[in-house]
Amino acid sequence: MKKQKIKSAIESMMFVWGQPLSVKDMADIFNEDKKEIYGLCRELQEEYEQEGRGIVIREVNRSFQFVTRKENLDYIERLCTPVRKKKLSQSALETLAIVAYRQPVTKGEIESIRGIRCDRVIEGLAKKGLVTDVGRADTVGRPVLYGTTDEFLKQFGFTSLKELPDIGSFAEADGEDRERELLEGQLSMADI
Repeated sequence: MKKQKIKSAIESMMFVWGQPLSVKDMADIFNEDKKEIYGLCRELQEEYEQEGRGIVIREVNRSFQFVTRKENLDYIERLCTPVRKKKLSQSALETLAIVAYRQPVTKGEIESIRGIRCDRVIEGLAKKGLVTDVGRADTVGRPVLYGTTDEFLKQFGFTSLKELPDIGSFAEADGEDRERELLEGQLSMADI
């Protein structure tokens, strides 16, 4: 087998394997001498080092593995550090409660319940994947109808909309307040 072809295969195997790959295992796969395979691994290691790549080949007890260059640790940590998810605002929770319980619902219906425009709130909820356009109403102007998504169910721990708490169980509040209170209590703990 050609030297370059073996080196190429070694790279692929190290990439897929993830753990240190022993020279013995590689030699068995290629049906080649262990010294030959070890020499090719060392050549690859030198090539990566000379080129200053972000990936280097580390030797561990006659096994070889891809690892990241230690000088890039700061960048890798920034990439892998979890981003804090923002909680939903009060207006987003109110709007989401209305959509969840009244769906499909138009923006106009949401605004009449809340008493305030909700363009930006709906846009934000849509960007988070919590609400979506589910069609058009059969009324003048054919406004967009909104509904919740599977992401909504997933984020709030429901398997279906049937699991939403019964709105009738919240006594002494009118319909809109009950919707808001219900989802505030249910949803304010969720970090989205």
